[in-house]
Amino acid sequence: MTTGVEGATRWPTITKDVAAFPVQPNLLDYEAARRDFSWDQARQALSGLPGGRGLNIAYEAVDRHAAGPNAGKEALRFVRADGSTTSLSYGDLAVQSGRFAAVLRSLGVGRGERVFSLLGRSPELYTAVLGTFKTGSVFCPLFSAFGPEPVRQRLHLGAGRALVTTKALYRKKVAPVRDTLPELRFVLLVDAAGAPEPGTLDLAELLAGADPAGADLAGDIADTQPEDMALLHFTSGTTGTPKGAIHVHDAVAAHYATGRFALDLHPDDIYWCTADPGWVTGMSYGIIAPLVHGVTAIVDQEELDADRWYRILAEQRVTVWYTAPTALRMLMKAGAERAAGHDLSALRFVASVGEPLNPEAVVWGKDVFGLPVHDNWWQTETGGIMIANYPAMPIRPGSMGRPLPGIEAALVARDADGKPVVRDGGVQLVTEPDVMGELALRPGWPSMFRGYLNEEERYRRCFAGGWYLTGDLAKRDADGYFWFVGRGDDVIKSSGHLIGPFEVESCLMEHPAVAEAGVIGVPDAVAGEVVKAFVELRPGNEATEDLQLDIIGFARKRLGAAVAPRLLEFTANLPKTRSGKILRRLLKARELGLPEGDLSTLETPQGHEPEPREGGQP
Repeated sequence: MTTGVEGATRWPTITKDVAAFPVQPNLLDYEAARRDFSWDQARQALSGLPGGRGLNIAYEAVDRHAAGPNAGKEALRFVRADGSTTSLSYGDLAVQSGRFAAVLRSLGVGRGERVFSLLGRSPELYTAVLGTFKTGSVFCPLFSAFGPEPVRQRLHLGAGRALVTTKALYRKKVAPVRDTLPELRFVLLVDAAGAPEPGTLDLAELLAGADPAGADLAGDIADTQPEDMALLHFTSGTTGTPKGAIHVHDAVAAHYATGRFALDLHPDDIYWCTADPGWVTGMSYGIIAPLVHGVTAIVDQEELDADRWYRILAEQRVTVWYTAPTALRMLMKAGAERAAGHDLSALRFVASVGEPLNPEAVVWGKDVFGLPVHDNWWQTETGGIMIANYPAMPIRPGSMGRPLPGIEAALVARDADGKPVVRDGGVQLVTEPDVMGELALRPGWPSMFRGYLNEEERYRRCFAGGWYLTGDLAKRDADGYFWFVGRGDDVIKSSGHLIGPFEVESCLMEHPAVAEAGVIGVPDAVAGEVVKAFVELRPGNEATEDLQLDIIGFARKRLGAAVAPRLLEFTANLPKTRSGKILRRLLKARELGLPEGDLSTLETPQGHEPEPREGGQP
């Protein structure tokens, strides 16, 4: 078959002139960094709680900065709808998160108990996260566009003790299910304005009366230990209930190291992660990693708009930008001319995560920003970036990159049923280049999830022969670059070929009329399965039979008849999660008339009723 590795020959390697970089990258010599790195070394870059009392994410992210020369430095810069900004310094965050911690203590919310949020990207969200860490309680973010049932399900599974939200979100999404959540004792409204809803509390009023322990805030931070639970991230599988992935305070060492190596953060950076903190990317790299590094992080309080985003990049003088492939594809769809007239000269590093990054987007970044986009790979379960393309290393467009220092990655052979090949108690590893296997990681990095809440057996099935099995299929080339093929349950089996949907989608996007594509396998009496593509067109193109045949022919020339789509359907909107991943399993369910499964993370199509914004305004 044609593979992501072989197909990459269409895209030349992008080399870099490191001497011309505005700042020297943190990782210059990849092999030396891998040889010399240890996680203990990464932990030494942190402070630890005063007096050797333990390790706490909030202290590493905020209070140690607030106790020194960075107290007045901007930590978070919020960009409003009209482009105006408001900021919180590291000193502000220390005090406000200390007050939130005091509120939790006054309510009796204790160590290990879960505090949920259902908020947009408001200052209250960030102080709630950090304040929860300070008490030793566990924070669990929810995406504000969830409906009542996904909210109820996660609060129930996580045994939520407290919830921070707004009046509008409470009325619409929590009040209808409140009586099914007996463990939810406290609902704190950030905008109650002295008139909380029945059964809720006015957070502003509680904060005004809270004592954040005076000047010695660090003295009032719980003596949490590295293995104490800090975060609970729910992730939806293709079947079954959402899984609550447990992360601990020691994860902050991985957030520090990966922020340094994979995102190349430096103290003077203006950094923008576009992910919502309702998802793990927005938590790990929208809050923790930038604050641990003491940089200024941009928070956009609105949703994606091409002109707005270019204005933010230019006006806020963003230096490091971390965004999602779906956002980049939307900017590509809007046209490169939209970037014209914006001064993007401050930008020095662009990275992407959320789903595999098509080679077209990597090269497009170089054309529009003067910088290639650096893809990286990780999961909710890994808690942090595991494989990345680095500033000083050449990029092979379409590749995930190479493993981080401290991360051992391998490919595990799979049998005909898609199960790992286990022999003599160990798994069989794929050692030849350009051969597909299941991506596996050697456990031991600090941000590795420690379990699925109350689901030990589900957690145990993720491991075999001393490896964590990711469920993703990949290849590794002769130089150690990894290439994503597809989720194990997405791979198409056609006439003896194993076809990764990502490569077919990337090829389709090379056609000038195609904006995005989703690819699935559909049953065929002869081939077993054949490839079917669902295609969104760029503006100005008409969905005709001639264009359909032209796109199929285009793909056949590049991929060969065995791999290219035999069927193609035009669509106005591909189903995606709100974090930007194309839901291939939903495409397949709708095509075959199968149950659609969990739709709690499904993006709301344009034209549907919008979710309420903060303050209740639509």
